[in-house]
Amino acid sequence: METPQPHALPAVLALELPPGATPARLTLDRDEAAELAALVAADLHALIPRVDAARLAVAGALFDAVELLRPGFPVWATLDELARRVPRGHLENVVAFGSHDGRMPAQPLEPDAAYADGPMRLAPLSLLAPPELADTLSEQLEVQLVGRGEAGPRTADWLMRTLGVRLEHARYLSRNDLVALTCVQYEHVNLAPLWTLLEAALLTPYREEATLSARGLALRYANGEVRAQSPAAWLAAQGGEPARRAHDFAGVVFELRQYAALLDAHRVPLVLQDDAAVAGRGYLLEALADADPAYDPPALYAHEAPGLGVVALTVAQRGDGGHARALAHGYPLHPAALGPLATALAERHGMAADVHALGRVLLDDEGRLGAPATPLH
Repeated sequence: METPQPHALPAVLALELPPGATPARLTLDRDEAAELAALVAADLHALIPRVDAARLAVAGALFDAVELLRPGFPVWATLDELARRVPRGHLENVVAFGSHDGRMPAQPLEPDAAYADGPMRLAPLSLLAPPELADTLSEQLEVQLVGRGEAGPRTADWLMRTLGVRLEHARYLSRNDLVALTCVQYEHVNLAPLWTLLEAALLTPYREEATLSARGLALRYANGEVRAQSPAAWLAAQGGEPARRAHDFAGVVFELRQYAALLDAHRVPLVLQDDAAVAGRGYLLEALADADPAYDPPALYAHEAPGLGVVALTVAQRGDGGHARALAHGYPLHPAALGPLATALAERHGMAADVHALGRVLLDDEGRLGAPATPLH
């Protein structure tokens, strides 16, 4: 008869840093990780004595919340898997994983330096509890950590000496606490709709979730990805004067860029709602029509907005009678993606990647994203 597998109860040791402070490094070596794990075990025992019946696993690595809160929770999944491999009774039921020759034992436990500047660093830990004790321990963790979860003085002092940084606070949080804290942070900066999508991706990936951004861009989570309404389609549904519409279009692209950056950090793919659309590295592209041989050859135009640079590229053909026909729109989600987007559009339509700067967001007579009907000089 197989032995029942222990239940994993995920948590973190959260380190709040002073403004501008950054630890000298993001990982601990094996000996340091073992020292930290012993200190954590003592702290948790003082809060919840029954944790001694569970196996404590600690990763000697410091992450940002965006690295931990990803679909499938890969950091905790890796930590749990490694901990389950350690023989029972080893190291008094406390196991730690640190770096050796500068490398952690598995890639998901390697923090990304791109996210190292945040005000809070998080060391993941997990309790592998016997099935008969898991519910009780889980309830106690949720109650005790949020109310009394400050790290002990010895732990905080060791962290400051080892990492060479002063700490404002060091406290334990359950993963549910971390999810709730991140929700509040996103709501505070007017990104509540984004959190609605992320929460679905993290906690109920089998369910669809729809929302509107603050500016009214339609967004839907389904099948592991977020599908966004095309900014050009959003623009076509708006009213008002052309100047206001152009300004609002730039605003909605800026908002989409914010969403894209955070979704990428959380490893949730972003695509456009149109099944024919293409998502490249750092850009979104939507095809509207094939080239018409009755029109001039396609050309590439850049819509620009103050402070944002190029907000969209349009491929269009000019025809007789002062009419321009749009074939595709592309949206660079960060400046470095502009070149690859122009190249992708040029290859798609068999033309040079020469971009004609418009100096503004250009709308056609119907208020849609357009292109000039006469040559630019």
